[in-house]
Amino acid sequence: MPEGPEIRRAADQIAKTLVGLPAKEVYFAFANLAPYAVDLEGQTVTAVKTYGKAMVTRFANGLNIYSHNQLYGRWIIRRSYDYPSTNRSLRLAIHNEKHSALLYSASDITVLRDEELPFHPFISRIGPDLLDEHVTIEQVAARFIDKRFQKRRLHTILLDQSFLAGVGNYLRSEIIFVAGVHPQKRPVDCTAVQIEKLAKAALNLTRQSYKTGGITNDLELVRKLKAQNVPRRAYRHWVFNREGQQCFTCGSAIVKDEMGSRRIYYCPNCQPT
Repeated sequence: MPEGPEIRRAADQIAKTLVGLPAKEVYFAFANLAPYAVDLEGQTVTAVKTYGKAMVTRFANGLNIYSHNQLYGRWIIRRSYDYPSTNRSLRLAIHNEKHSALLYSASDITVLRDEELPFHPFISRIGPDLLDEHVTIEQVAARFIDKRFQKRRLHTILLDQSFLAGVGNYLRSEIIFVAGVHPQKRPVDCTAVQIEKLAKAALNLTRQSYKTGGITNDLELVRKLKAQNVPRRAYRHWVFNREGQQCFTCGSAIVKDEMGSRRIYYCPNCQPT
């Protein structure tokens, strides 16, 4: 599933393609949304915003297309009406004179008026968006000690979008590793220093991933490894997808486990129980 950084980068591309231009045609694969196509055609796209893992494409007439990629959704930008060769199902298309923004394989799509946006079931319940430039480390730290979350396992709450918006499976492993705590710990079990490290890691790694196209490892280390022609998959993350490989910090073998019905990676030495 694309996480917050990937959705924000997709939104940036879509915004460059669509914002400020009228939609020549809008296509919805779902019958319940098809009637909105007429209302959106000819309307100027005014913004493309993200809410954690969700995206909202806004139009000048006060209508908005909400979309969530879920596990398999993928946006593709092409020349106008130049559809790619793919086995994926086209669910949404926004065409203008020069380009088409095409959403494949996603099923969580709806159309909302401006006044309805804050009440959408996903948007209304998400926590602070880690890619929101106004969100601070102090605000993130406060989430960890909030009574609603402090007694839940770290591996669980970090996938809960009502806790922090935008974190998914790879960011979960990376945040907990950089903070140096075990995934099974709860915030209530952590020291004030560990809470601050968790907050900093959550904010900094999410923003770094957005800026670098998914790299969460130390950037100086990444530079050195790239110079040695190490493949991207081997230097991209601290621990995620690195089962059995040496920890970049201590040399111990990275462990893969399943927690919260999702795979998770950690260093048993750097993250003791």
